[in-house]
Amino acid sequence: MTSTAHDAFAKLSGRPVDAVVIGASAGGLAALSALVTGLPAKYRLPLLMVQHVPRTGPTQLVEIFQRKTDLRVTEPGDKEPVRGGTLYFASPGYHLLVESDLSLSLSQDDAMHFSRPSIDVLFESAADVWGERVAGILLTGANEDGAAGLDAIRQAGGLTVVQDPGEAEVATMPLAALQRFAPDFILPLRDIHRLLRELE
Repeated sequence: MTSTAHDAFAKLSGRPVDAVVIGASAGGLAALSALVTGLPAKYRLPLLMVQHVPRTGPTQLVEIFQRKTDLRVTEPGDKEPVRGGTLYFASPGYHLLVESDLSLSLSQDDAMHFSRPSIDVLFESAADVWGERVAGILLTGANEDGAAGLDAIRQAGGLTVVQDPGEAEVATMPLAALQRFAPDFILPLRDIHRLLRELE
């Protein structure tokens, strides 16, 4: 663990987190694999993921990641309740949002940053519902989607994490967030994984 990570993790003591939202674009599947591999099936928190994908056709993300992790992996249906120990992938062509009753909803509203699903849409809805009890993680990607959403989580008092741009396969997305504000953590993937274990 880097000294930066060690110092940052010290601030987590007693901090309540009820959910983790994650966003990525180019290079995101390899990055997410590094985060979820090794998490236990009984992991306490739900992980909600937007990975930019083509809007049509099946992605096979559920099948791919079910082989990589002991978590339950799914593309949720509309009004499905949020459960711990589950990795939720936004479906192609649909924004994924969190509702006040802790269910998930799907939307075909306009794309944001040319993306549907949009990271900003998920992050902003999570900030509205969970406030200071949500952690947002922004990973590698080739556009600016997610920067405003992660800032919304910061403004709500939530935990904000940006992948170290020097490690990211494509640094545009992490750098866009860092140009807006200073997150709680700027970490390589190995330390983001350890942070997830700390939050368990």
